[in-house]
Amino acid sequence: MKTLVSTMAGTVFTLNKAVGEEVTTGDVVLILESMKMEIPVESDQAGKIAEIHVAEGDFVNEGDTLVTFE
Repeated sequence: MKTLVSTMAGTVFTLNKAVGEEVTTGDVVLILESMKMEIPVESDQAGKIAEIHVAEGDFVNEGDTLVTFE
């Protein structure tokens, strides 16, 4: 399975997609907040979301898995 990982540390501000949704390359999957800035996290591939590993309010580190695609 393919995954989407965090490229920076921050707090999950908003989840824009849900399990089972189809995404295309460039779709904003979630928004991270870091240093009072909102950073969109875009999908680097097309596919269907199999699992979301984070919830709004969770803190993530660089390299943490955010989403798994089918």
